[in-house]
Amino acid sequence: MTNKNLVPEARAALDKFKMEAATEVGVNLKQGYNGDLTSKQAGSVGGQMVKKMIQAYENSIK
Repeated sequence: MTNKNLVPEARAALDKFKMEAATEVGVNLKQGYNGDLTSKQAGSVGGQMVKKMIQAYENSIK
């Protein structure tokens, strides 16, 4: 399995989205490698991203 985006142009938008979510939950991400994050920090960022995606979807169907 590869970590390849189906739409290569989406990488920048996904990175921006991830940085915004990290800022919202108080996790300091840096450009590039972030393997020094704790599982709790990484989970907080991922959880915030999912929360925002669900909110966007719910707003789009109203």
